[in-house]
Amino acid sequence: MTQTPISIAALTGIATTLLPAHAWSQASPDFERYGWGPHMMGWGGGWFGMIFGPIFMILVLALVIAFAVLLVRWLGGSWHSFAPYPPPSARTPLDLLKERFARGEIDKEDFEERRRILGE
Repeated sequence: MTQTPISIAALTGIATTLLPAHAWSQASPDFERYGWGPHMMGWGGGWFGMIFGPIFMILVLALVIAFAVLLVRWLGGSWHSFAPYPPPSARTPLDLLKERFARGEIDKEDFEERRRILGE
């Protein structure tokens, strides 16, 4: 098989065939017609439109974090395993005094004296 060298004439012919197409594509005034160029799809929003990207990114990130926190709290159960404060006692000091008298821990004189003191 013999190799034929590419002649300068052949390279010149290829270049002259491709150069007009390349030059025409660069100089086409129909940017807006095809929807490409400096203002894609006819939108010339400029810098004002760029503020929505970071805002939506922060919003989506906040929603993902809030969902993760709620999921962990839901799966983790309650925060406290015991009540933070003891429940208020429904019994009054006079009730306790009556119970002690009924059990026989104090006699009638002590009961009357302490009831008088509590009444004051």
